[in-house]
Amino acid sequence: MPSKYLVKYILKEITQTLDAHKIKRASREAQLLLMAHLSVDELWLITNQNIEVQKIDKLFDWVNRRAKNEPLEYIINSVSFYSEEFYIASGALIPRPETELLIDEVLKNIKDKNSVIKFVEVGIGSGIISIILAKKLPNAEFIAVDISQDALNIAQQNIQKFGLNDRIKLRLGSLLEPIGEDIDYLISNPPYIADDEKLELNLSYEPQNALFGGFIGDEIIKKLLDEVLNSNINFFTCEIGYDQKDKIRKYLKTDSFFSLEFYKDYSDFNRGFTLRL
Repeated sequence: MPSKYLVKYILKEITQTLDAHKIKRASREAQLLLMAHLSVDELWLITNQNIEVQKIDKLFDWVNRRAKNEPLEYIINSVSFYSEEFYIASGALIPRPETELLIDEVLKNIKDKNSVIKFVEVGIGSGIISIILAKKLPNAEFIAVDISQDALNIAQQNIQKFGLNDRIKLRLGSLLEPIGEDIDYLISNPPYIADDEKLELNLSYEPQNALFGGFIGDEIIKKLLDEVLNSNINFFTCEIGYDQKDKIRKYLKTDSFFSLEFYKDYSDFNRGFTLRL
């Protein structure tokens, strides 16, 4: 430990600790941990290198947790998504940048951004998808479903933060089981990883029911497709695994839909589709 707890020495100590545990971007993560601990921004951190920091026990508890591969976002209870900051905790999956593309796909299908649209999101997690869409589509209404009460509690905090309680309603349940209303647009980022797939250590901290989609991995997606094809839903946009495009196309060997379009992620992998009925 440094003899005086100055910002510059603490950053160096945290960086060395994280680097020794093979944490990528150790220097940047040291900054993020200290910024969160002090509730300051990066400019403050840069211009106050010689300020002495008090009460660092909690900070170094965070460092030790991160050294064991616990995700940074769970430690500081914050995650950036679509240029907004959201509350996050271990009861919900950490949003990935690729999921921003799902939102872009949905918006691409909405010609009139001021129209009244009834959305349902299956597997709301932390609430990020419905919240961003609600901000982009001022007259849209949302029903958001999840099988996890922990996830719904986290989503509620974010919905409250953005003042969207009157437009995003939460329901506990599986898939479309809690939905009795007619809806226009279904969206989902469901679990789609095969049960036997080996994941990185940090993913063991995330809710497993939000990651694993069954023996093959696409079972939940297919259940949603079944429900959509037997309903009056106009659009269904869904995130998928990079190797599931052909399986989805083969499963939908029917003339009952109008079009099926896939989109790719930042690495040029297939990442989702929109089914227009």
